[in-house]
Amino acid sequence: MGKLTRFGVSLDEELLEPFDALCAVKGYSNRSEAIRDLIRKALVAEEWQQADGQGAGTLTLVYDHHKNDLARRLTQMQHDEHDIIIATLHVHLDHHNCLEVLLLKGEAARVRALADKLISCKGVKHGTFSGTTTGQDLA
Repeated sequence: MGKLTRFGVSLDEELLEPFDALCAVKGYSNRSEAIRDLIRKALVAEEWQQADGQGAGTLTLVYDHHKNDLARRLTQMQHDEHDIIIATLHVHLDHHNCLEVLLLKGEAARVRALADKLISCKGVKHGTFSGTTTGQDLA
């Protein structure tokens, strides 16, 4: 970690009170730790907006594996992009519904494109992608 720099932040009490409550609920030992996390979150989000360089993330899908040959189509799409899929977890939620989590890492644009392609696949009931950083450019 680099040299620490102190700076002041002015907030309206109506914003500070719920922020302090959030810090307590989340278990932050002080406001500085919470603000650092918020800054990191904003930097990672901006990194994904640029969509260049390396990125990582998790993709979560819920689907009925009995529908429209969906399981086979999803598997084929994953095999086509095997080099950016680090790991998968497949869970049977009930007789019809499956939960699948994919860990992705690679060129950010490709990672996002694969996530979008799988989420938008006809028959997927719900999908979310959470992009994160590889950590290399983040303090």
